[in-house]
Amino acid sequence: MPSSQQADGLMRQGISPSKLYLPKLAQTVPTIFTYLCQKFPHITPDEWRGRFEQGLVLHEGKVLTQDSPYQHGLTISYYRQLACETIVPFAHRIIYENDELLVVDKPHFLTVAPAGRYVQQTLLARLKAQTGNANISPVHRLDRETAGVILFAKTPKARTTYQQLFANRAIDKCYHAIAPASEQHHFPLSLALPLERGEPFYTMKVGQGEPNTHTLIEPLQISRDGKWCKYQLRPTTGKLHQLRVHMNYLGLAICHDSFYPVIRHRADDDFSKPLQLLAKRLSFVDPITGEMMRFESEFELDLENFSSDKSADGL
Repeated sequence: MPSSQQADGLMRQGISPSKLYLPKLAQTVPTIFTYLCQKFPHITPDEWRGRFEQGLVLHEGKVLTQDSPYQHGLTISYYRQLACETIVPFAHRIIYENDELLVVDKPHFLTVAPAGRYVQQTLLARLKAQTGNANISPVHRLDRETAGVILFAKTPKARTTYQQLFANRAIDKCYHAIAPASEQHHFPLSLALPLERGEPFYTMKVGQGEPNTHTLIEPLQISRDGKWCKYQLRPTTGKLHQLRVHMNYLGLAICHDSFYPVIRHRADDDFSKPLQLLAKRLSFVDPITGEMMRFESEFELDLENFSSDKSADGL
């Protein structure tokens, strides 16, 4: 059994606890365990039972049990846990660090923050475990499927400060992508589209009305066989899946895209076809120091090896 004294805010293997306030209820609930089972029906009673037995549900540093009575007004802490979480066998690298900022080179297939099927196998959990800093948080988004440079703030105040760079479009973002070569488009191409939520909800689509996204697209390199091209994509906005939808709209879907133009679900442990999209560079004037900052990913999209790979055809 775990110790009966644990700090509610203590990280475990890079995971910070979730907080939950116990409200006044219309109907009597005998225990906190019963309430949790009712509030989170997608989590089985056996899973909650396991969390209690492992000391993963606490109040003010004390481990709660399955029999702990429900008390209106308490704020409890609990740790998320997955019975079987797929190991992501790719390493991140910290490119730069100061008192406020972490700049990280993220590999393909690694989710940024805990969500859904991923808790410990996330970049945020790894960074918290590596640094011991529970206050680390991502400044912006990067898809699980996308590799490359991403910023993390080391304090809540720094996060607010650096997020303003993105809100004010004061950051220069450069991506690389491999997609079919094209003779139908005139490059460099400036593309502005209205994007909105698609169906299913985790996708995006081109909608109606005024454009709310913009990307500058230009080719960098054509493969020897002439089929594929490495493109440079420079978005000035940052909508979900923006680059993937923009390229698909042009008929140039990014290679190995599992959402566009059609959804192709893969097994969690299938790492055979990484999305050919890389956040290659970020540059900005640091709002705290006033220094010009420029960070570049060490990852590369290998156009020639990709084009010679038979698995590249058909996706």
